[in-house]
Amino acid sequence: MPQGQLILEPPPSPELLSPLHTQARRPAPRVKRDSSLSRDSIHLVERDGMVHLVSENYSYKSEAYYSILTREIQGQRVAPDTRSILDAFVVPICLERARLEGIPVAEYTISQSCTPAPAVIYGLNYFACTSHFEVLREDKSAQDMVRHVTNNGKYPFCSQRLEPGTRIERATSLFGRVTGSDPGMADMAARVWQCFRIPLVELVCLSGPGGLCLSSLCPVRYSHLRKDEREILTAFIQGQGFL
Repeated sequence: MPQGQLILEPPPSPELLSPLHTQARRPAPRVKRDSSLSRDSIHLVERDGMVHLVSENYSYKSEAYYSILTREIQGQRVAPDTRSILDAFVVPICLERARLEGIPVAEYTISQSCTPAPAVIYGLNYFACTSHFEVLREDKSAQDMVRHVTNNGKYPFCSQRLEPGTRIERATSLFGRVTGSDPGMADMAARVWQCFRIPLVELVCLSGPGGLCLSSLCPVRYSHLRKDEREILTAFIQGQGFL
């Protein structure tokens, strides 16, 4: 079961952010208006007064992050919002927020030294990325893997036990939709979209006897999209798809 209690604080008001933003004099990030899915490109999809920002990198202090923050300060409706970005890519916070929305999530523990194997482990530090998780096996490599993820015990990690018969499944969510015919993954993508509103994100799930549960959310590089996924995303950006 999860250890401890996570408190999801509301984001600072624009009034508190505006002076800092003004002092920094950071120019407004440039957003590409074409539909080319080139590396680091950012795209806008506008529907019903909401601006959906598509990016392959939503990380804190990234160009996409500042582009979203700028629009929030200006009072625009934008998705995802900065709070969702910060929540989505820290595994324990992501899972607790999803749990509050009724999404089935993997049970986890937070440790700094050891955990029962087999398990999926995620680093919890400023440099960690959810896409770089490790799978612990019941062999001698487990201790070395934990030391690697924790930087020799300097940082904690999030561990999710892999029960017998459980497998890891991954799918790319495009505005809450996935390719393929798995109804469980399609339902998961739709529910995650309602919770976080991230147009481009990878779902990492654990599939076992009890069904599908969310393990983490990961950023997606355009270069990693399959041909059919690129076509769907491009159609949304060009206004040919309907949200």
